[in-house]
Amino acid sequence: MNAGRQAVATTMAQMDTPHAPGQIHLDRRSQPASVRISGDWTLARYTVLQGELAALEGQLDDSISVDMAALGELDTAGASLLAQLLGAQRLSDWAKAQETLPAARRALLQTVGEAMQSWRAPAPVRQTGAIRAFFAHIGSAMEKVARQEWALLGFIGLTLATLVYDLWHPQRWRLTPLAAQIEETGWNAIPIIALLTFMVGAVVAFLGSTVLVEFGAGIYTVNLVAFSFLREFGVLLTAILLAGRTASAFAAQIGSMQANEEVDAIRILGLNPVELLVLPRVLAMLIALPALTLVAMFSGLLGGGVVCAMTLDVSPTMFINMVHDNVAVRHFLVGIAKAPVFAFLIAVIGCAEGFKVTGSAQSVGEHTTSSVVQSIFMVILVDALAALFFMQAGW
Repeated sequence: MNAGRQAVATTMAQMDTPHAPGQIHLDRRSQPASVRISGDWTLARYTVLQGELAALEGQLDDSISVDMAALGELDTAGASLLAQLLGAQRLSDWAKAQETLPAARRALLQTVGEAMQSWRAPAPVRQTGAIRAFFAHIGSAMEKVARQEWALLGFIGLTLATLVYDLWHPQRWRLTPLAAQIEETGWNAIPIIALLTFMVGAVVAFLGSTVLVEFGAGIYTVNLVAFSFLREFGVLLTAILLAGRTASAFAAQIGSMQANEEVDAIRILGLNPVELLVLPRVLAMLIALPALTLVAMFSGLLGGGVVCAMTLDVSPTMFINMVHDNVAVRHFLVGIAKAPVFAFLIAVIGCAEGFKVTGSAQSVGEHTTSSVVQSIFMVILVDALAALFFMQAGW
């Protein structure tokens, strides 16, 4: 009974007492020595109390008794300071033993004490040299690229498996999305493809005529334009333009659907997102890019023919006859054979990056940019490997 009255009296005294600053008083005259904790131990007094704790460091041991009868307000910051002062284990045990202590305060002290017991200082970060950090960064980047390409291979396999399955099930073909994608990917890209390749053909012819005329071989500018556009420039410029124009569109479209959870809704409806979203785009690209490559080849030859007519007095009839007589059909076949490969890579990369979007506008932008970079890189890499192969094969 007396203990209950004393607890009530203490609580009333704390309620009536104005907010006093937290203090620590060490009394060494008593036996055993005691430490008296009073006032408010809150975040507002954290810096001052931390200084007082630093002054008493090394002077307190387990034999010193603790008096918290005059303790005022207490929050998590103050409880952590008490754990530093008394020790986390001792504070937790003391709180458990104080049955007259309000339940909320006892729970706070026990929780902070247990948390401070399990806390460990983080291991110091080992400083690495500049050379080691440089190679570590390179290794990390290479590992990221390897994981990215491995995921791309898996997506290519998934796309091919779905394509083969649909070939044997004509009822699953989606002709309307395919026609819409062909219009968007192929037909709407004709003006920019034709204009760009026409100007590049004119530039190539101008440079050829400028250099070759000095050696008395200006007429071979026709061969230069024909070889370059039939074998390389026609398909390469078309693929690079579609990588920037179409791969980014594929990634942004599918990425926005992924961010809005529309792809999840497609799965819930029992539909295959690869069949619904990827195959129409891949097939449209396989049809559009070879057709646009033909447009690019003819536009480049036209640009070169205009410049040859203006600077070398080569008539259009003569230009056509020289191309017919001096340029073999195999050069055209080498160029057009690369178009389906580039088309498949560009479409698959764009769609794969779209499915990687995590749900924010920033993620959509990052993966759209990544689709363009990856597509252009893969197009140039495959083109270089193909050029080496055909050169070694004598084609």
